[in-house]
Amino acid sequence: MKVYRYQDANQFYDRVKDYLLRDEALHNRLLVLCHSLIHNPEAFEEKPLLATVEAEGDIVAVAMRTPSRNLLLSKIQDFGAIEAMSDDKSLRVLAQNLHLTENSLAQVNGPNAEAKAFAETWRSLTSQSYEIKMALRAFQLKQVEKISQATGELRQATERDRELLIDWFEAFVLEALGIAATNTERTVDRHLQRGTAYLWQDETPVSMACHVGITPNGAAISLVYTPPEYRGKGYASSCVAALSQILLSRGHKYCFLFTDLANPTSNRIYQAIGYQSVGDLYDCSFFGE
Repeated sequence: MKVYRYQDANQFYDRVKDYLLRDEALHNRLLVLCHSLIHNPEAFEEKPLLATVEAEGDIVAVAMRTPSRNLLLSKIQDFGAIEAMSDDKSLRVLAQNLHLTENSLAQVNGPNAEAKAFAETWRSLTSQSYEIKMALRAFQLKQVEKISQATGELRQATERDRELLIDWFEAFVLEALGIAATNTERTVDRHLQRGTAYLWQDETPVSMACHVGITPNGAAISLVYTPPEYRGKGYASSCVAALSQILLSRGHKYCFLFTDLANPTSNRIYQAIGYQSVGDLYDCSFFGE
């Protein structure tokens, strides 16, 4: 079993595409990152680490480390059948290879068993401990179900909404992740330039959702936020439903999003719209040197 690292995003994508598309919804973060690296390389101050773990010419796992030092880990086929998951050779080989160039990681995100097993292996190799920061569920939508629409309508955010978006992006990150947002203005400006930020307007903007990237067959939605004073009125449901329909109408077969399992409200409203669960993931955060 061997780790292969790639410098060229196109070459890497050609190698991993078929593997990742076996579970496109579960792997949409990796696929979106690949697309961004190929089509918008100027957005990256440094290139992410791109790697595969292979055995006898077949891919066993795919890993990408973002500039923020978060590791994105793919599903490992038949991983659940391994009895001693923390000793899985593919993850140990990957962790050992990463340790050659990485003294520390901030986080690993991946399917539950894989993420936890990698975190255990990384802890055994380094002085970093870890905790499961968030339990996530990946959802996929093929068709938007009819719901009771809130008053108002969806509109694309414009430059006039810039300060509002900055405030809401920061509030979303603080509430969802419990940390202060970084590079918020740059992120907002990128969404405004690409026309990927949307607002639900009911006299005044009351909810937000963003199109955050594409995969070969789908489109990803994130940054769904409604200020506390506007919650409980169906704005987020209507906002996400309308944006999902726009993306499907553009020819995407699916829409993808992730929810925090600790938030039963978001899980309920997305399923009412037509989103179906495809798998669970962990965000494991590392701490210590």
